[in-house]
Amino acid sequence: MDIFNLTGEVAVVIGATGELGGHAAEALAQAGASIAIIGRNAERGQARVQSILHQGGKAAFFSADASQKQSLQSVQKAIIQELGEPSILVNAAGGNSPAATTSPEHGFEQIEQDDWQKLIDTNLMAGIILPCQVFGTAMCRQGKGSIINFASVSAHIPLSKVVAYSAAKAAVLNLTRFLAREWAPHGVRVNSVTPGFFPAQQNRSLLFNKDGSPTERTRSIWNHTPMKRFGKPEELAGAILLLASPRAGSFITGSDIRVDGGFLSQTI
Repeated sequence: MDIFNLTGEVAVVIGATGELGGHAAEALAQAGASIAIIGRNAERGQARVQSILHQGGKAAFFSADASQKQSLQSVQKAIIQELGEPSILVNAAGGNSPAATTSPEHGFEQIEQDDWQKLIDTNLMAGIILPCQVFGTAMCRQGKGSIINFASVSAHIPLSKVVAYSAAKAAVLNLTRFLAREWAPHGVRVNSVTPGFFPAQQNRSLLFNKDGSPTERTRSIWNHTPMKRFGKPEELAGAILLLASPRAGSFITGSDIRVDGGFLSQTI
């Protein structure tokens, strides 16, 4: 028996229009799950669906705004009708904003309240709370399910510059453990993954100069990463499949799996 086989499972992936969430969706599909991709960008969502279909998987895109509970509730009904009752939820949405970062010219005290709120709403409210309220509580009624929240290395140690993002992601870890405790009696496991540094469109300008050479921040990251490189999106697949599987991950809840090349293990 393949303990990672997900045939018959329905996975909701929020944030699959992004690089890491998209690869998580494809890994789940390759293991046999039917994938419901939720997002606001239909073009990117449909592109990910086509990629999964091309690989022999099953997937559909559902347009929804994860920051609006009613929008998620509406799309939940559509998912059930088209694919079945979701048993896996991957919360991979999130992001940072230049307005909520610090620099020598823009200190912590200069970050506006609205910019703080946007980061909290993006990474915590839309990123975890509302999807869990909608899909997680439904899993509790079914008596089974797995929820995988995307954290960040900055949730464990606050990195320079990204102060609001770090605070929001630290809350993701705390909420993950809370829900793991609350929902374990209902058969629902709640865990997180902590990706290290994976170059993506939204952070590429921080990591590489226009000529393609690494920035000083990249050199600092590599010096702090024992494996001396960035991660590849497909390297998240093992952690995702372990936590999603009702067999391989059956006794894992309230845990965080770090896929960071050793970044959080490095001190001096």
